[in-house]
Amino acid sequence: MGSHRALVFTLLLIAPLAALAQNSFRCTAKDGKKYYGQSVPPQCAGMMVEELSPAGTVVKRVGAPASPDDRAKKEAEEAERQKQATASKEQARRDQALLATYGSEKDVEDMRRRALEDNQRFTDQIQAKIAGLKERASKGDAAAGSELSMQESLLESKKKEAQAINGKYDDDRKRYLQLTGKAK
Repeated sequence: MGSHRALVFTLLLIAPLAALAQNSFRCTAKDGKKYYGQSVPPQCAGMMVEELSPAGTVVKRVGAPASPDDRAKKEAEEAERQKQATASKEQARRDQALLATYGSEKDVEDMRRRALEDNQRFTDQIQAKIAGLKERASKGDAAAGSELSMQESLLESKKKEAQAINGKYDDDRKRYLQLTGKAK
């Protein structure tokens, strides 16, 4: 029983000392000296600070606050990384859609042909309208002149659309061949 009392007494004496034992802080200031404290020493402002356990081992390190230039650079790098990640995801989505759309190189060419045929059909219809409007205008129909201008503009856009169709299917064919490993 006496040893039990001694143990309790020892614990009661050590408990306040244990409560006093707390982590401390250390840094090497700009002047090259090391500073210690129960809180971050004022000389450590803007410096990397180490938190020390009561035994003196480093518990964690807290880096110096970044300068406005460093923060701006880091934010720009993060924004660029996000932009690259978004672009990469978008390219992966487009590649998956392309592979789901075409089963072969022939499928790409068949879709190109159909798109060009549709474009040509509309072009032919517009040209027929233009011919009719020119005839009406030659007979003095004033309304035919303004409509003729609109149809000619539409015809020009259909010609440009044919070039865009070819460009799109050239790109699709090239990417399909890359994705399937058949690129030459």
